[in-house]
Amino acid sequence: MYHGRITKARKKRRALVGGVFAETQIGEDKQKKVRTRGNSSKNKLMKAKRANVLLEGKHVLCEILTVQENPANRDYTRRNIITKGAVLTAKTPDGKELKVRVTSRPGQHGLLNGIAL
Repeated sequence: MYHGRITKARKKRRALVGGVFAETQIGEDKQKKVRTRGNSSKNKLMKAKRANVLLEGKHVLCEILTVQENPANRDYTRRNIITKGAVLTAKTPDGKELKVRVTSRPGQHGLLNGIAL
Protein backbone atom coordinates (compact mmCIF):
# COMPACT_ATOMS: atom_id res chain seq x y z
CA MET A 1 0.00 0.00 0.00
CA TYR A 2 1.18 3.51 -0.78
CA HIS A 3 -0.40 5.63 1.99
CA GLY A 4 -3.90 4.41 1.23
CA ARG A 5 -3.45 4.18 -2.55
CA ILE A 6 -3.60 0.83 -4.29
CA THR A 7 -1.09 1.68 -7.05
CA LYS A 8 1.67 4.24 -7.65
CA ALA A 9 0.77 7.50 -9.40
CA ARG A 10 2.99 6.69 -12.39
CA LYS A 11 6.09 4.79 -13.44
CA LYS A 12 9.60 6.24 -13.28
CA ARG A 13 10.53 8.22 -16.37
CA ARG A 14 13.86 8.21 -18.19
CA ALA A 15 13.94 12.03 -18.08
CA LEU A 16 14.08 11.90 -14.26
CA VAL A 17 17.13 9.64 -14.14
CA GLY A 18 20.41 11.39 -13.30
CA GLY A 19 23.73 10.87 -15.04
CA VAL A 20 26.62 8.63 -14.05
CA PHE A 21 29.14 10.16 -11.62
CA ALA A 22 32.45 10.95 -13.38
CA GLU A 23 34.88 9.93 -10.57
CA THR A 24 37.70 12.19 -11.77
CA GLN A 25 41.08 10.58 -11.09
CA ILE A 26 44.73 11.61 -11.38
CA GLY A 27 46.34 10.68 -14.70
CA GLU A 28 46.79 11.77 -18.32
CA ASP A 29 44.05 14.25 -19.31
CA LYS A 30 40.91 12.47 -20.52
CA GLN A 31 37.45 13.92 -21.14
CA LYS A 32 34.16 12.30 -22.02
CA LYS A 33 31.47 14.08 -24.04
CA VAL A 34 27.94 13.34 -22.80
CA ARG A 35 24.66 14.23 -24.49
CA THR A 36 22.31 16.08 -22.16
CA ARG A 37 18.69 17.13 -22.28
CA GLY A 38 17.77 19.54 -25.07
CA ASN A 39 20.46 18.03 -27.36
CA SER A 40 23.18 19.95 -25.52
CA SER A 41 26.43 18.36 -24.39
CA LYS A 42 28.70 18.34 -21.34
CA ASN A 43 32.38 17.49 -21.06
CA LYS A 44 33.04 15.27 -18.05
CA LEU A 45 36.63 15.22 -16.83
CA MET A 46 37.56 11.57 -16.27
CA LYS A 47 41.29 12.04 -15.55
CA ALA A 48 43.39 15.13 -14.88
CA LYS A 49 47.12 15.67 -14.55
CA ARG A 50 47.18 19.47 -14.07
CA ALA A 51 44.99 22.10 -12.43
CA ASN A 52 44.56 25.86 -12.93
CA VAL A 53 45.48 27.34 -9.55
CA LEU A 54 44.93 30.93 -8.40
CA LEU A 55 48.20 31.76 -6.67
CA GLU A 56 48.85 35.32 -5.38
CA GLY A 57 46.44 36.88 -7.90
CA LYS A 58 47.80 34.94 -10.91
CA HIS A 59 46.63 31.70 -12.51
CA VAL A 60 49.31 29.01 -12.62
CA LEU A 61 49.11 25.56 -14.22
CA CYS A 62 50.21 23.12 -11.48
CA GLU A 63 50.81 19.38 -11.58
CA ILE A 64 48.59 17.32 -9.25
CA LEU A 65 50.47 14.94 -6.95
CA THR A 66 47.78 13.48 -4.69
CA VAL A 67 44.40 14.04 -3.03
CA GLN A 68 45.04 15.04 0.59
CA GLU A 69 41.43 15.12 1.78
CA ASN A 70 37.98 14.99 0.25
CA PRO A 71 35.04 16.06 2.44
CA ALA A 72 32.52 14.54 0.00
CA ASN A 73 33.54 11.00 1.00
CA ARG A 74 36.50 9.79 3.06
CA ASP A 75 36.90 6.83 0.68
CA TYR A 76 37.61 9.25 -2.21
CA THR A 77 40.80 10.37 -0.46
CA ARG A 78 42.18 6.85 -0.50
CA ARG A 79 41.13 6.31 -4.13
CA ASN A 80 42.45 9.77 -5.26
CA ILE A 81 39.05 10.88 -6.65
CA ILE A 82 38.71 14.62 -7.24
CA THR A 83 35.44 16.49 -6.60
CA LYS A 84 34.59 20.10 -5.76
CA GLY A 85 35.97 20.98 -2.33
CA ALA A 86 38.73 18.35 -2.40
CA VAL A 87 42.14 19.42 -1.08
CA LEU A 88 44.99 18.43 -3.40
CA THR A 89 48.76 18.52 -3.12
CA ALA A 90 50.14 20.21 -6.24
CA LYS A 91 53.54 21.19 -7.57
CA THR A 92 54.11 24.61 -9.16
CA PRO A 93 56.33 25.01 -12.26
CA ASP A 94 59.19 26.22 -9.96
CA GLY A 95 58.96 22.96 -7.95
CA LYS A 96 57.24 24.33 -4.83
CA GLU A 97 54.56 22.07 -3.30
CA LEU A 98 51.32 23.60 -2.09
CA LYS A 99 47.80 22.71 -0.97
CA VAL A 100 44.98 23.49 -3.41
CA ARG A 101 41.21 23.49 -2.82
CA VAL A 102 39.17 22.57 -5.94
CA THR A 103 36.60 25.26 -6.82
CA SER A 104 35.21 23.87 -10.10
CA ARG A 105 33.04 20.80 -10.62
CA PRO A 106 35.25 18.52 -12.76
CA GLY A 107 32.48 16.01 -13.48
CA GLN A 108 30.17 18.79 -14.73
CA HIS A 109 32.44 21.51 -16.15
CA GLY A 110 35.22 19.41 -17.72
CA LEU A 111 38.06 21.45 -16.21
CA LEU A 112 39.90 21.65 -12.92
CA ASN A 113 40.25 25.02 -11.17
CA GLY A 114 41.50 25.58 -7.66
CA ILE A 115 42.73 28.12 -5.17
CA ALA A 116 45.95 27.88 -3.15
CA LEU A 117 45.52 27.56 0.62
